[in-house]
Amino acid sequence: MKRKFIIRNIVICIIFVIIISVIAHYFIKESGRKYEIAKVEQYNYFILKQNDLSGVIDRRGNLVIETKYDDIKIPNPEKSVFICYQDDEIKVLNEKKEEIFNEYEKIEPIRLKNIASNLMYEKSVLMYYEKGKYGLINFEGKKITKPIYDEIDGLPYKEGELLVKQNDKYGVINIKGNKLINIEYDQINVDGYYTTENGYQYAGYIVSNKTQDGYRYGYISNKGKTILKTEYNQLSRITEIHDNENAYLIGAKNGQFGMTKNEKEIIKNEYQSIVYDEANQLLVIEKSKKYGVASLEGNVIVPTQYNQIDITGIYVYAKNEQGTTVYNSNGTEANININTAILNTTNEKYRIRINNENGTKYGIIGKDGKQIIEEKYNYIEYLYENYFIVSSEGSKLGVIDDDDKIKIGIENDSLQRLQDTNIIQAVTGNNNMTKLYAKDMTEICEMINATVEVKNDYIIIYNDTEKKYFDKEGKELKNSEVYLNNHLFSKMENNQWGFVDKDGNVVIEPKYDKITEFNEYGFAAVKKNGKWGSIDEQGKEVIGPTYELKEETEPFFIGSYYQVKYGFGEIYFTDDN
Repeated sequence: MKRKFIIRNIVICIIFVIIISVIAHYFIKESGRKYEIAKVEQYNYFILKQNDLSGVIDRRGNLVIETKYDDIKIPNPEKSVFICYQDDEIKVLNEKKEEIFNEYEKIEPIRLKNIASNLMYEKSVLMYYEKGKYGLINFEGKKITKPIYDEIDGLPYKEGELLVKQNDKYGVINIKGNKLINIEYDQINVDGYYTTENGYQYAGYIVSNKTQDGYRYGYISNKGKTILKTEYNQLSRITEIHDNENAYLIGAKNGQFGMTKNEKEIIKNEYQSIVYDEANQLLVIEKSKKYGVASLEGNVIVPTQYNQIDITGIYVYAKNEQGTTVYNSNGTEANININTAILNTTNEKYRIRINNENGTKYGIIGKDGKQIIEEKYNYIEYLYENYFIVSSEGSKLGVIDDDDKIKIGIENDSLQRLQDTNIIQAVTGNNNMTKLYAKDMTEICEMINATVEVKNDYIIIYNDTEKKYFDKEGKELKNSEVYLNNHLFSKMENNQWGFVDKDGNVVIEPKYDKITEFNEYGFAAVKKNGKWGSIDEQGKEVIGPTYELKEETEPFFIGSYYQVKYGFGEIYFTDDN
């Protein structure tokens, strides 16, 4: 008995050790995939361009690096690491103009791909070149990887992940140097899956290898797991299906399409095409030049016997020589006129009904099908709560409620809800009048020839003679409530602009035609006689109105230099006129 007890305990211990080892291995592997994207809290340095040459200024407008280089890259504007290009030479300087990282043959930044931002490079790593190969270092010059790669490049959409090449094959590493995808593919692309909350974090990878018959594609999840082998002629993810844990993949083998949910086959590869309808989460399938409909579970709910399938609103319209059959989204036949379409809205109380019998007219019905507003409008779009954008004769736009009462007159050339706000903007072309309406459709502002900008916490509307601020619910704000860190604030008097302090005392006499508020670097733009200049927070003109700028938006100054934006969010400062 004692011997059996000892053996049993030894077995239990071995099993326990194995379990712990597996857990530890998984944890280490998963930890190796993690990386942290550097955040830039404060911009300390900017590129300066003068006469087509590049230099660097700091946040106070002081010259740090003279403008004598062909080009300069600042990978992380918090740090004084400036990559300077002159002829065929590359050198890295700090804020003291000292050359750094000169123990390496060459240093270059790593450009982010398909990411629109004025932060265009990886912010925590640089690429170095040594003896014909590339590796990674951090911003202190410490090696992260040995120089073992033929190429290092940014991976599209995936900041913090890098495409690397060895022996004509590609793989993926992260900025910590950890391998995410083995270096064994001819091509690697990101599948394009995106959510507002997580960006491209849960996007996977479409990988491919070249064969005698062309490229063959496979799929790797965002966790690095091989889901599909490289055996497909074509492969794509249905990115409209927001499911972080599961990838719905449409792939073709020998010209025949099918669909998988991760590695599980949902629809066999026996169709000439598969097209996803996001509104109803259905798939239009084609076989032998005939069309049908399948569900995401793979069930064929409308047989492939029709010449054409149209999905409009909540119904499927299937057409063949015998006419049109209308189906519900579950595949049952619908008892509805073929000239009628019904659209869901984001509010389950309302649906929009379209009657195409005698010209296209829009109305509103309830969830139970009862008529709320008859089909009499040329267009209806659900807005929020019980409000709808409508168009009547002449394509003018307005807003009604669910009692068909006009809340904003149907007289506007454009009408929209400002992004991330509850503010409605309406523009009438006759006099280029812009009006803003609060959530309850009360008018809060009107301004001719106005520019409207939505900022992080507020909205600004302005023209040459006035400027107003609102929070995102429509409450008007003082400029002192918007620019909490400022000491001076713009104010107009007798059609001229100046600055006052928080108590309303005049600090800079109103003498300018137009001004901006002070920016986070302590400078404001001022305009006189069609030319712009810059002042500091003491009211001193850093540079008098000198620049004739063609930009429609108000200029942004640091010291005597104004900002220029060019392509993909990139910026530089200049004093070229």
